[in-house]
Amino acid sequence: MTRRGRAKKEKPPFEPGLIPAPGELLVWRDGQHFDRWQDLPCTLCGQPTHMRSHSGEPVHKACAEDWITANPVEARLGRFASDLAPKPKSKKGQGDHA
Repeated sequence: MTRRGRAKKEKPPFEPGLIPAPGELLVWRDGQHFDRWQDLPCTLCGQPTHMRSHSGEPVHKACAEDWITANPVEARLGRFASDLAPKPKSKKGQGDHA
């Protein structure tokens, strides 16, 4: 008899949003940025972190923001980006209609 493990659910694509201007903050609200199971060394400072970029790269959010400020031209390539803006759940009160 074989032991069955938990079935893994396919995660939807984790798409990055806008790249903040140098000195601005990243918006990482999605839970996929946090890996509660594994601390890995930050690719920028080397200290352990549970945080992950959109590509899965282990990095502190503050380190990523500092990197964007220090490398504004290279940052435009999208190494670190904010989350996509969430879609409104309700149309009530949306738009400019009276």
